[in-house]
Amino acid sequence: MQTVATDNSKPTRTRFQILGLIFLSVVINYMDRTNISVAAAALTDDLQLTSIQMGLIFSAFGWTYSVCQIPGGIVVDFVKARILYPVILVLWSAATLIQGLVSSFGALVGLRMAIGVFEAPSYPCNNKIVTSWFPENERASAIAIYTSGQFIGLAFLMPLLVVIQDAFGWRGLFIVSGLVGFVWAAIWYIFYRDPEDHKGANQAELDHINQDEVQVVEEQPETKEESKLTKENLKIVFSNQKLWGIYIGQFCLGGTLIFFLTWFPTYLVEYRGLDFIKSGFLASIPFIAAFCGVLISGFFSDFLVRKGVSKEVSRKAPMILGMLLSMFIIGANYTDDTTLIITFLSIAFFGNGLSSIAWIFVSLLAPKQLIGLVGGCMNAIGSLAGVIVPVVIGFLVTDGDFRPALFFIASLAGIGFCSYLFLVGKIERVRLPGEKALVKEA
Repeated sequence: MQTVATDNSKPTRTRFQILGLIFLSVVINYMDRTNISVAAAALTDDLQLTSIQMGLIFSAFGWTYSVCQIPGGIVVDFVKARILYPVILVLWSAATLIQGLVSSFGALVGLRMAIGVFEAPSYPCNNKIVTSWFPENERASAIAIYTSGQFIGLAFLMPLLVVIQDAFGWRGLFIVSGLVGFVWAAIWYIFYRDPEDHKGANQAELDHINQDEVQVVEEQPETKEESKLTKENLKIVFSNQKLWGIYIGQFCLGGTLIFFLTWFPTYLVEYRGLDFIKSGFLASIPFIAAFCGVLISGFFSDFLVRKGVSKEVSRKAPMILGMLLSMFIIGANYTDDTTLIITFLSIAFFGNGLSSIAWIFVSLLAPKQLIGLVGGCMNAIGSLAGVIVPVVIGFLVTDGDFRPALFFIASLAGIGFCSYLFLVGKIERVRLPGEKALVKEA
């Protein structure tokens, strides 16, 4: 039940309750992405699947997730978050649960593809919610907090999933995961409201949220016309240099993340020859480093904004520094010392965490009416890393040598660095065709 705001003199803090909802949604999102990797061994034995078939099951999510990012972003621009989020939660949770009831390779591939389709609007929706609930000088922190949910999910949720499977089997793991999503969808619908509709947000908080909104001199009919999905608007989204800068940067950012999600355990066990149990403990260290990186980046970036530091420094500095640090992954090629290897990899993933506030640039650069679409484009191109990077690494390590793969990941980080430095350039909002001059932008 919503808390009714009574003191209008001091801003309420309802926006942080909303942020908590987003954070837990991200954790559940990643639980349903990663539970297949926990179930893989038992599932393979039970259904007599080959390694090739399991590889296709693993990849099925990424194909549809990437393809559906742009349509998902369009949906985000037209459907209220209070309705959209519960709907997609129920749909992807249903697909997750049904995985525990099927016994064929084709059905599992289809269900993983379905989860990719239904999860596709989630991150564009997260970004639009933060944009509507937080002033610009708090958004990087908010994005950092909800983005950290993916690292918590990846670093700390895995043991919980193992315990669930140990108690209920691989079928039970999918069923329990799906039921959690159903419950969370109901909670979201009950507690989420847009700022102007939330009884817990007083006028002082609404004024705080809107303190630095862009003021455009135009009449309401023109605003409605320009908010339509037109050919001209799509041309802006796909041809603007600044927007392509964040799209390319997101792909490069995803390259490092995907390495740690897919090939990192194999790198430690097969190439570095570490004990499997020991490698599991050591593998958690870079994820913790990434978790710290994303929180430090968000809060420090907002601190600089509040101190009056320009957006070119306060927003771009963490991105550029993060990409540079990600290139430290090359250092692991020049040592056989386990401590140094984990140190270099942790620095690289810490840098990836610093750069994970990239979503703030959607809020800063995208036309207000097309935030969902731009976010969908950015996530679609970023998600292609999940399709392309594992395959490229597979070709690079065919002889068992991972050094070319680490050079490849470092090269992607270097491209991301150049993309933000040269393509994004000055931080200023992209205008729609025919949009009139801005009166003020804080």
